[in-house]
Amino acid sequence: MHPARALVLLVFTACSAPPGGSGEVLPDPIALRDTIIAQFSRSAEAWTRGDLDAFMADYVQDSLTGYVTGGRVQHGFDRIRAGYAPRFAPGATRDSLRFENFEVRPLAPRVALVTARFVLFSGGNTSASGPFSLVMERRPDGWKILHDHTSSD
Repeated sequence: MHPARALVLLVFTACSAPPGGSGEVLPDPIALRDTIIAQFSRSAEAWTRGDLDAFMADYVQDSLTGYVTGGRVQHGFDRIRAGYAPRFAPGATRDSLRFENFEVRPLAPRVALVTARFVLFSGGNTSASGPFSLVMERRPDGWKILHDHTSSD
């Protein structure tokens, strides 16, 4: 076979292979969005009741997990957890949390981009809110956050 023809065949084959190369297909965007919304509903409930471990269960527990907020970049599950811990200390004041305006885009069979908005509130008043974007990966124990970029309005 002519080398140019072999190259064309190789490129065509590579470009026509399913995402991930393993025969996996992208998750259904609507079903994935529903799954993520349910997951973050549980996360908001954990925050509101003061359960730091349940709230942090959405993050990948490794040293590469990233969190960007307030112009700072942090890496590592333990560091991210330590940043949240004071809000969960006994006697600490913490407003209730909800998430809204979810957009979920599958990027690969096991990777998704999630954008939404967090809202902290007490009574009828919003104390803080802002958009966030997440890179999430499907793992054996569910969809987990690899990278979180959160901003406040």
